[in-house]
Amino acid sequence: MAETTSPAQRKPTAASRMKPVSRVGDTIFAGASSVIAVALAIIVILMFVFLIKTAAPTLSANTDNFFTSRAWTTDQNPPAFGIQALLWTTVISSLLALLIAVPLSVGIALFITQLAPKKLASPVAFIVDLLAAVPSIVFGLWGGIVFGSSAVVNGLREALIKVLGWIPIFSEDPSWSSATGTIYLASLVLAIMILPIVTAVSRDVMAQTPHDQIEAALALGSTRWEVIKLAVLPHSRSGIISGAMLGLGRALGETMAVAIILSASGGGYSWELLTSRTPGTIAGDIALNFPESFGVERSTLFVSGLALFVVTFLVTRLIRAGKGPFKDNVSQDGVHVHPAV
Repeated sequence: MAETTSPAQRKPTAASRMKPVSRVGDTIFAGASSVIAVALAIIVILMFVFLIKTAAPTLSANTDNFFTSRAWTTDQNPPAFGIQALLWTTVISSLLALLIAVPLSVGIALFITQLAPKKLASPVAFIVDLLAAVPSIVFGLWGGIVFGSSAVVNGLREALIKVLGWIPIFSEDPSWSSATGTIYLASLVLAIMILPIVTAVSRDVMAQTPHDQIEAALALGSTRWEVIKLAVLPHSRSGIISGAMLGLGRALGETMAVAIILSASGGGYSWELLTSRTPGTIAGDIALNFPESFGVERSTLFVSGLALFVVTFLVTRLIRAGKGPFKDNVSQDGVHVHPAV
């Protein structure tokens, strides 16, 4: 007859000797993350409410159309002001900077992640990241004094006037022969400033391209450019768009650099990009005038801040809208699905 052993006499297994897993850390982390996320959302909402509350009385008393008027008369009662000129400079300088910076950033990111040897890729990445640590006021001083008077920048300005001078925004002002104080120069400096942001995001996304896709493309006889075109860029498209929108947000909110560069302009209300008849940007105008403004004039600056807040919010929405169309091309396992032609 076989012997039977009681549960107490059985030899304990490894699973029975394991201590129960504590979930206290996970609970604390989840709770802290939720509190921080909710707090950030509340702070943004409170900022928006504060701007509306401060700007509403002056905005309701305004006798001009706020979005289409170029007037800025705050010393009369009721005031008459509009943000068209400031909004034009803010948007066009940021878009031009994005148009310049994104191709350069994508090219640098491709060079670092796909083309350069490791001994060269690390120093190049370090130098590009180092640009992000330079204060904006240094960019402004360098751009307004050194970069704006360089032969390259002014030569490119003259070339644009010769080729595109028949377009009104590229027309020439005979009384102003330098790039200093122009939207053109501000856009170039902004492009340099947002270059590290777009490059860093693009580089990180490109580095996550599955190696099996790259090796499969090479095994099929693809050239290096075909590998980049068929494997790397489709995988990185959504990240490049996100980096570009982050750079656009940085350009829209840039203050000191643009304020220093455009302080040399005539302060007019021209649409031209290569002349000095240039108004400032929204952020630069607030920074320059806020310390010496009081009463209605200060309230108009809060109205400008509200407009900039709304523009930044729209840029954030563009980030999410830009990601959407490219999510469908990627399956759950990371393999790109190309739609049938």
